[in-house]
Amino acid sequence: MANSNYNAPLTFKLYAVAALIFGTYGGRVCPMLETLTASEILFHVTVTYSAVFVFRHFLLNSHSLVAENRLARLDATLFFLASVPLALFYNFQYNFPLDSNLKVLFGMTLFGFFTGLLLQLTAKLKQFDQLSNEQQHDIELSGERQSLVKQMITMVSLLLATLTTMLAMIAVKDIFWLEHNPERVFDGTGKISVIKEFIFIAIVLGGYAISIMILWSKLMHKILLSQECSLVEVTKGNTQARLPIFEHDELGSMASLTNQMLDSLESSQDEVKTTRDVAIVSLSALAESRDNETGAHILRTQEYIRALAQYLSQFEHHKALLTPTYIELLYKSAPLHDVGKVGIPDNILLKPGKLTDEEFEVMKGHPEIGAKALSMAEKQLGSNSFLQLAKEISLTHHEKWDGSGYPNQLSGADIPISGRLMAIADVYDALISERVYKKAFSHEKAKSIILEGNGQHFDPELVDAFIAIEEQFVAIADKYRNMERAENKMEMNKAS
Repeated sequence: MANSNYNAPLTFKLYAVAALIFGTYGGRVCPMLETLTASEILFHVTVTYSAVFVFRHFLLNSHSLVAENRLARLDATLFFLASVPLALFYNFQYNFPLDSNLKVLFGMTLFGFFTGLLLQLTAKLKQFDQLSNEQQHDIELSGERQSLVKQMITMVSLLLATLTTMLAMIAVKDIFWLEHNPERVFDGTGKISVIKEFIFIAIVLGGYAISIMILWSKLMHKILLSQECSLVEVTKGNTQARLPIFEHDELGSMASLTNQMLDSLESSQDEVKTTRDVAIVSLSALAESRDNETGAHILRTQEYIRALAQYLSQFEHHKALLTPTYIELLYKSAPLHDVGKVGIPDNILLKPGKLTDEEFEVMKGHPEIGAKALSMAEKQLGSNSFLQLAKEISLTHHEKWDGSGYPNQLSGADIPISGRLMAIADVYDALISERVYKKAFSHEKAKSIILEGNGQHFDPELVDAFIAIEEQFVAIADKYRNMERAENKMEMNKAS
C-alpha cells in the first residue's frame, strides 16, 4: 500500500523536469559533448530517468524513508545509484574523461537531492493542512529533536557548496576544453559556449533554490500562523486551546512548553472556579434557607436566565455583550441575586401573609444589602467580571421597565440587561412555585401575568424572547420538579 507521503503525480513531474534539464544541458549546453547528438543524449537520459521512476514508483513507494518523509535522502541516493551505470556507459562507449563522468555522478545526485527536498517539503505542507483540517495536531513531542536552525544552516550550506562545486567543476572543465580547442577561443564561439553554460547552471540552481525556499517559508508561515491563532484563542479566554505541535524542533518545544503552562493554568482556573462555585452555592443556599423558597429556585432561575440569554445572543445587537463567556458568568452569578435577604429580619422575611407598607420598605432593602456585601468582597479580592456581574444582578433585578421598581427606580435600557433577564426568571419561578402564602400557578397563568407586565414590569424584547422559548421554561421547571419528587421519595423510603 502506498504511503501517504508519496505523491506519484508530483514525483513524475519533478523527475521529468530533472531529466529534461539534465538532457538539455548535455545535448545543448555543455560544449564538450559535441560527439553526441542532442537526441542521443535525451534518449539515454530518458531511459535512465524512466527506469529510476519505475523503480521508485513500484518498489519504494512504501519504503521506510518515505514513511519518515526523508525523501531528499531517498531520491539523492537513488539518483546517485542510477548515475553510476550511466557514467560507466559513457566511459566505455564514448570514452568520456574523468571530469565528465564526475559531472554525471554529481549532477544526477544533485538533481535527486533537489527533487527529494521539494517532494519532502510538499509532503510536509500536505500533512500540516490535513492535520489542521482535522484539528488533530499531536500535543506531545515524539522522536529525536531536529533543530530548525541547523536545518536552515545545512540547507543554505548545501546550496552554497553545490553552487561553488558546480561552478568550479565547470570552470576547470571549460579551461581544459579551451586549451585543447584553441580555435574556439579565436573565433569567439568558445566564450559564448562558456557564458551560456554558466548562465544555464545559474538559472537551474537558482530556480531550485527559490522553489525550495518558497516551500520552506510556506511551511514556517503555516506553523507560526496556526500557533498564533491558538494563542489568540487563549487570550480570548479559551484556556482549552492548545498550540499545534507539528515537528520536534524549536517551535515544537516552545509549543509543548506553552501547552504545559496552559494545562497548569487551566487546572488552577478549574480549582478557582470550583471554589467560587461552591462559595456561590453556599451563600445562595444560606440566603434561600432563610426564605420560604427551596434550593431548586436557585437552579431553575440559573437555567431560565441562561436560556433567555442564549436566545438573545443570536441577534446582532446583542452579540457583542452576550458572548459565551458572558452567558457563563451570568449563569454562575444568578444564584446570588437574593443574597441580600440574609440581612432581612425573620419576622418580615418569613411572614406568611401580606407585608405591611413598612415591612415592604424593609424588604425592598435586600438588593442594596446584597450589592454592598458583594462590594466588600470586591474590595478584599479585587474587582473582577464575576463579582461585578453578581453585584449588578443583585442590585437591579427588582427594577421595572417603567421605572416603578426598586431600589433606584431605573427604567428602560438604564437597567442592565442582566437585571432585566433576572427579573423575568425570578418572577416566573416565583409564580409557578408553591409558597406558604399561595399555591403554585400553572405555566399558562404565569405566562399571562408576565404578558400583563410587558412594557411595565418587563422589557418587551425579553418578554418576546420568553414567549419564543417558553417550552424550554416548562421543560426546566418539569426537570427540577421531578428531581424534587425523586428526592422526597428517597427520603420517605429511608424514613420507613
